[in-house]
Amino acid sequence: QVQLVESGGGLVQPGGSLRLSCVASGFTFINYRMSWYRQPPGKERELVAMITVGGGSTNYADSVKGRFTISRDIGKNTVYLQLNLLEHEDTAVYYCNALDRFATITYWGQGTQVTVSS
Repeated sequence: QVQLVESGGGLVQPGGSLRLSCVASGFTFINYRMSWYRQPPGKERELVAMITVGGGSTNYADSVKGRFTISRDIGKNTVYLQLNLLEHEDTAVYYCNALDRFATITYWGQGTQVTVSS
């Protein structure tokens, strides 16, 4: 059974930090590109960060460059998203996504809520 289980969301003040985790199971993690998406209230889901199959390359949305960092631990089948210098506009449900190298199979997690508020 394929699963992507996110955790680490919560309520944080502006300027604060969080680390999101996504644990994968049921598929060959090393063969998948991993990404984090987010969906702010009333808006469409958007790509936040991506890390390649081998972990050698990352890409970020302009709005989070320099503040967020994506990483993966092959041994733990886990992808992380470090969120620093959080802003109100970062409030969203954050989703973990896996995409195979042929872009034909994709999996989604259930999402974790991040709320930035003073």
